[in-house]
Amino acid sequence: MNDIYASFIEEMAKTLDGIDQDDIRNELDKLLKFRVPLQEAKRIVFNKFNSKKGVEIKIKDISQAPKCFILKGRVVSIEDKNVVIKGENFNLHTGKIIDETGVCFFTAWHDFCLKEGDIIRVHNAFTKRWNNRIEINFGQHSYVEKLPEDSSIPRNEQVFTQFKKIIEINSSDMLVSSQGIITEMYHRNLSIKGKDTIIVEGVIADETGKLPFTSWISMEGVDIGTAISFKAAHVRLLRGIPSLNFSYDTSWEIMENIFDMDLIRNEPSIIPLSSVVKKDGIFDVTVTGNIISVRPGSGLIERCPICSRVIQNSVCRAHGTVSGIKDMRIKAILDDGTGAVYIVLNRELSEIIFGKSMAEAEDIMKISLSKDVVYESMKRSLIGTYLTVRGNASKNEFGTTIVARSAWIPEDDSFSRLESLLSKFTEEGCNNG
Repeated sequence: MNDIYASFIEEMAKTLDGIDQDDIRNELDKLLKFRVPLQEAKRIVFNKFNSKKGVEIKIKDISQAPKCFILKGRVVSIEDKNVVIKGENFNLHTGKIIDETGVCFFTAWHDFCLKEGDIIRVHNAFTKRWNNRIEINFGQHSYVEKLPEDSSIPRNEQVFTQFKKIIEINSSDMLVSSQGIITEMYHRNLSIKGKDTIIVEGVIADETGKLPFTSWISMEGVDIGTAISFKAAHVRLLRGIPSLNFSYDTSWEIMENIFDMDLIRNEPSIIPLSSVVKKDGIFDVTVTGNIISVRPGSGLIERCPICSRVIQNSVCRAHGTVSGIKDMRIKAILDDGTGAVYIVLNRELSEIIFGKSMAEAEDIMKISLSKDVVYESMKRSLIGTYLTVRGNASKNEFGTTIVARSAWIPEDDSFSRLESLLSKFTEEGCNNG
């Protein structure tokens, strides 16, 4: 690089105190080669290295992290991913980083030449929430230092494995140990990189709850009804709902059945909606309440034949103009007095609860010549209905939604509900008086 920039580099090194002049020169050289104007290049280089000044945090404090921060840790896994965001391709580098206090997922939006085992200090890192889980992000203004080996930082995440009951496993967990009974189990064939692989899927339960699992390792001798204990299972999230992933670093063994089978066999008990909305996601939950609103998007709809998204005017957001497949659904808000959730009922359940088949609904629309007539009819007939719904609950920025697996109108128990309501008022009166 021309020596005319030497004075600038020397001045910046003094200002940034501790940044090597060669590092500044290299960064400036890269930008100028891409014809970035000199003043803009100076600004970018200064901001990049100046971002090294900031608060250093530990992974255990990641939920209270400032907007930008410094983090030191070990890369325990990393892989390259190609994603499309708003029609643009991005090459990302994702993995896990660990320090003395915990482990966390990270996403690097640029190639920082990271590899498994590296000890790094990231400046100007920031967090994003993905799938109801906080992740660390390294962006274009981040600066990554490679550091010497540090024996105080663990080499793998298994040191943070906790033993938990099934109901206690949540979106903040990365690795867990537990025990339970296999209540569902089946094998599935997959082709991964041209190689046929058999995986085991199912549901494991204890007296507190149940979760789906996927095993990439052989589970010889295990069948429905078998009790097992396991260590270091990975917790994966799908729409905020935890699931267990048994990989090659997961150990398990068959154990004596110590569980109350009556509790496990019974249908899930109905829980208040206030408990549901507090969680990021719950697998197989049953709730009861009154429908207080039937939402737009209910009634007769059309879906994309490729991705099953709801389409408007024969146009799919992902696949353009398509020939839609007719369907019917109910989207509503269910309220039990302690909280409220969105519920979604598929065609089969909608026909049962609405009391009309899809063919009958289409006849209604043909007679009225209005595409909203079925939706309006649903509003008139369903608002106020007392309904029980069973399904998986997940949360996003708009609230909690239960996608119903089954739904039914319970037997009229108005008297017991009134008794329960009066007892609450009595308790509140005693507490206040």
